[in-house]
Amino acid sequence: MTIDELVEAALEEDRGTGDLTTTACVPAALEGTARIDARASIVLSGMEPAQRTFEACGGQFVELAREGDRLEPGQQVAEIIGPVRGLLEAERVALNFLMRLSGIATHTARVVAAAEGKIEVLDTRKTTPLHRSLEKAAVRHGGGKNHRMGLYDMVLIKENHIRAAGGVRAAVHRVRDRVPSSVDIEVEVETLQELSQALEAGADLVLLDNMDDGLLSQAVQMCRGRARTEASGGMDAARIARVAGLGVDRASVGGLVHQARWVDLGMELL
Repeated sequence: MTIDELVEAALEEDRGTGDLTTTACVPAALEGTARIDARASIVLSGMEPAQRTFEACGGQFVELAREGDRLEPGQQVAEIIGPVRGLLEAERVALNFLMRLSGIATHTARVVAAAEGKIEVLDTRKTTPLHRSLEKAAVRHGGGKNHRMGLYDMVLIKENHIRAAGGVRAAVHRVRDRVPSSVDIEVEVETLQELSQALEAGADLVLLDNMDDGLLSQAVQMCRGRARTEASGGMDAARIARVAGLGVDRASVGGLVHQARWVDLGMELL
């Protein structure tokens, strides 16, 4: 689904048979200007869907800040010029995009700061259906990096793949026989035994899942010079700070998206 299709579906959901309040009390010919301001300390994201939302309702969107900018309360985000009925119809949908996506960017920035540049912070496929491209963009705006976008752009052999294939070695060998050599193979492991099997099978990257700090440290030592390492499971800012000191190359954090809180922005007519 494209951004325009997503915006139109969101507007249709909200407007239904028509905006009863605005149609009743706002003259059809009235033109005006509105401004969106930050009402909290945020990292900005969601400008593209917000702009498309206002444009779909006849508004002209003027950026006063850019995605990835760090804003303080009262700082201006955008001005929108156009028919007041259209501005009010678009207001909530546009702000929902901005508040949700800026929340992800803001949360990501906190986690990335905890890593102190020692470890890459990545997202996962734990995203809102049909909102993945926007949510992963928000992670980038917050300074994080994207893991695979979907099932099509990377090999990640997980627990259920291993069970279905008959073991770690069998899963890696089957994949190696069927994908180009230029494609890295990542394997999820939960024990040192599974890790040993993944390394022996030639995994390029190992996902060390739900390991405590002691086990994680042992796993990193086993992987030195043999495979890159990624920690996953229960990762938050505090855990990222500890993991970064163990020599892990990167950490994947589903919570960048699903644990992010919306931030506060608002729109007012001038």
